[in-house]
Amino acid sequence: MMVTVGLAFISALVGWSGTAALAAYAQRRPGVASVAWLIAALGMTVGLSAAVIGAMFDFGELTFRLLQTGLGLIGPLYMAWGAFEFTARASTARFASRLLLSAFTVVPLVVFGVDRLSGQFGSTFPAFADHYDLIPRVLAGLVHGFAAVLLAAALTMAARRAPITRNTGLTVVALVTLSVLLSVVVSRFGLGALGPLLMLGAVSALWGAAALAVDPRRNDHDDDDDYYYDDEYDHADEDDFEDLPEEPVRRKRRNADTYDDLYDAPPRRSQGSNARSVITIYTIADGQVPAFDQLAGAVVSEVSRNEPDTLLFAAHTVASAPQQRIVYAIYRDELAREEHEQQPHVLEFQRRSAGVVVATNVIELSLSEASASDGLATMLMPR
Repeated sequence: MMVTVGLAFISALVGWSGTAALAAYAQRRPGVASVAWLIAALGMTVGLSAAVIGAMFDFGELTFRLLQTGLGLIGPLYMAWGAFEFTARASTARFASRLLLSAFTVVPLVVFGVDRLSGQFGSTFPAFADHYDLIPRVLAGLVHGFAAVLLAAALTMAARRAPITRNTGLTVVALVTLSVLLSVVVSRFGLGALGPLLMLGAVSALWGAAALAVDPRRNDHDDDDDYYYDDEYDHADEDDFEDLPEEPVRRKRRNADTYDDLYDAPPRRSQGSNARSVITIYTIADGQVPAFDQLAGAVVSEVSRNEPDTLLFAAHTVASAPQQRIVYAIYRDELAREEHEQQPHVLEFQRRSAGVVVATNVIELSLSEASASDGLATMLMPR
């Protein structure tokens, strides 16, 4: 009994620490995936906290329901959904997953909270089927099946990423999958004193996945001055790293006015645009300019292919300051900017560029007026 109490206490303590870390990640880099993982961690931690009381004084209805809601419902469901949001790019797929998430959250939550319980409780982690009847069991199976579908889709999408983001995506999804599996196993089978031990692994795996996905840092070769040219680059597509573009990414012209049509017309001005702009000034370490330009070219290419709501994304050199680079971006609205910052290729760029950049200055702008060729001003400043 004391072993179970001690392990339950340690797993709950680690759970609260992980939840605090995830809250800090979500605040520093807000995103749907980080919020989903924060909700999952909070649900599991509340369940583990209830398990500490149950292990000390024997489980009862309340502690059992809290444990199963956290480990069997909120934890697996929101971890898997976070992995899907982290890898998915299509807005329709995200919208569909959010609709299904609501259904798979509300209905089981009500049933888990009010359905009649049976059997005798003890001081060890109880199994789901030992106390819930048929309907909760069916709902739990549906929830876990939905989580498995989300994880399979996330794994497929991560595997199809460009080489610059593939490894990070696969690692994140693998860690989340491990955490989901451990949480579901403990929920379904209890496993006595082994239950809280496995939950230590589940919480730690989620913590690691979120740290890698939400707050990417330098890779394992940080101590090597040439780590940016490691094996991952050697096997990368040539399109990602050869003849790197320094020009702005431009979308196909749409209803553009010719210069002659506008020559004698007054300048077009309008107010109230939702567009957002960001200027980022990078100061690069000595000898690392080629590495940074390689990374910048790759991320510009990914933005061009995959982010229709990033209206312009340009990497500039500075003639008077060869160690500086300026990246200028225009987003259709604040949501487009948030989605851009969550993209795996952007996170990978931040992770890899951290070792070659010595200073970064960010200037956030809200567009008030615009004048541009090819109808860009009309697109950015709708009447």
